Amino acid sequence: MGDLTLIQKIIVWILPVLFAITGHEVAHGWVAYKLGDRTAQMMGRLTLNPLKHIDLLGTIIIPGLLLLLGGFVFGWAKPVPVNYENLKHKRRDVILVAAAGCMANFIMACLWGGVGRFGVFLLHHGMQWPIALVFMGQAGILINLILMALNLLPIPPLDGSKIVEMLLPKKWAFHYERIAPYGFFILLLLLATKTLGLILMPLVNILFRLVMLIVGF
Repeated sequence: MGDLTLIQKIIVWILPVLFAITGHEVAHGWVAYKLGDRTAQMMGRLTLNPLKHIDLLGTIIIPGLLLLLGGFVFGWAKPVPVNYENLKHKRRDVILVAAAGCMANFIMACLWGGVGRFGVFLLHHGMQWPIALVFMGQAGILINLILMALNLLPIPPLDGSKIVEMLLPKKWAFHYERIAPYGFFILLLLLATKTLGLILMPLVNILFRLVMLIVGF
């Protein structure tokens, strides 16, 4: 994608980014709903309409700046509200709700891989316009796998931190929760020092090869 202009990159990335972020949040709310919490449903957040989930900073400004600067692209949407007290088996169900977003991203990565493969199929049959599908498929795979890997980090408020918290003994979990107010600043520091990419990309590369194997790309 290095040969694309900025406008072309925006066109290629906009749908994958919106669906990756929206699908991630809806998955949290949907699994919570299935496990006994209707908060997201009552607030109208169990929808794939991006307008219901867009966060100005996380959905537009941050991904746009990263795309402009040529770094790997990630972002976030407004978190879907979940009342964990409504879950029937709290420790287990919190883990399931947290993991749902990452699983949704992996499934979407596979779907975008299918889009890319279909574009390659059409290219081999003499058509030129499907190159856009190939680029969009590649972008969809990457943004979803980056979001998946990012959210698996055990840094509050990321999903990985909720999983770790539920697996820890209560005494340890109490101390672990105390880093929550600093989680966002930890992420910014990792991003500013380019350490975040060094942490994420090995896992993203492994997941990318797995997706390619699944879709037969």
